[in-house]
Amino acid sequence: MAAPELAARLERVVDHGAETRAFFLRLPAPLVFRPGQFISCLLPVGEERLIRPYSIASSPEEGDCLELVVDRVPGGPGSHYLFGLQIGATLRFTGPWGTFTLDRAPAGEAVFIADGTGIAPIRPMLRRALASAPTHPLRLLHAGDGRAPPLYHEELLQLARTNPAFTLDHVESRTLLREVCRRWIESDTDRTRHFFICGVGLIVPTLRDSLRQAGYARRAVQYEKW
Repeated sequence: MAAPELAARLERVVDHGAETRAFFLRLPAPLVFRPGQFISCLLPVGEERLIRPYSIASSPEEGDCLELVVDRVPGGPGSHYLFGLQIGATLRFTGPWGTFTLDRAPAGEAVFIADGTGIAPIRPMLRRALASAPTHPLRLLHAGDGRAPPLYHEELLQLARTNPAFTLDHVESRTLLREVCRRWIESDTDRTRHFFICGVGLIVPTLRDSLRQAGYARRAVQYEKW
């Protein structure tokens, strides 16, 4: 059976630099989803109907408004279509989908690793973890190109200021693997941490494999690769 299609109206956009844009979609009714899930957008491009998955950057508690964060990909028909949408346009999609989720703070130290727009699904996961009275540290390592402030920089800084359990660090994407190895593989023998990794390209499976080969349990290293 085909998944039911839903429709949303593009209410507003916010640019995060020249090639990254947040899309705010208004729904006729709240969408029930878990922090970390994505929707599959159905994009009429030419004579085709492209299917493109985009993680939900907003929280389930925000009701009938979804936020998506999209990088414009050179030569990418899906992202170029989205960047060309006008306010008020209708966007059709299916979902929510995905098992890269977090409903409450883990029973142990949790490390979130986001490369660029990989912060999108991690943002609602962090919010949910912090709202569930964590008893163990929550850490975010957010990587970027260093040319602009990271996505949601001020919001995440405020969360770190007001939540003693949460710490935030930024690194450049080119040093991400080295930093992860230094902090959580070479510095100690503790292998009880939980990891949530999201980003674009080979860095995600590289980080996953490095952590698992270092002794972290397979189920303790969750990831989403775009």
